Amino acid sequence: MKFTAREDIEAPIDAVFAAMTDIESLELVAMRRGVQLRRLDALKAPGPGMSWEIGFRYRGKIRQMVGKIASLVAPERLAFEASSQGYEVTMSITLLALSRKRTRLVTEMEVRPRSLPARLLLQSARLGRAALQRRYADRIHLMGLGLEERAGRGTALPAAGA
Repeated sequence: MKFTAREDIEAPIDAVFAAMTDIESLELVAMRRGVQLRRLDALKAPGPGMSWEIGFRYRGKIRQMVGKIASLVAPERLAFEASSQGYEVTMSITLLALSRKRTRLVTEMEVRPRSLPARLLLQSARLGRAALQRRYADRIHLMGLGLEERAGRGTALPAAGA
């Protein structure tokens, strides 16, 4: 199942990319939302191979995934890959400079099942695809607002409520 969204951000592309690749701040935001993260690599700077063990609650159960940065091309592209026992997830984020102070964020996320139970769950989720797409677009909108605020301040600290 594939989800896409785009969001225009009132900040220069370099500032948006810097805010988007401030890994420590993003890890803090995730942990504040109840996500458990454990770094699996020893890389100092964001780049391909940076990886995490991720634990989160979904539908009342703790889920585990391993995620990594698959590619990073500054300042225009960032791609993630994650896998769990039942799913593979890929997400690509592309930034386009619309002007010197405006950037378009384009995201695409694809979820693929790796087991029969996952295939059945994903098939039933397709019935509510429109609602899932709307929730995904809303999350990307909130992410865009947070990136805009952090990029506009010139700091990559997490926005309040982000």
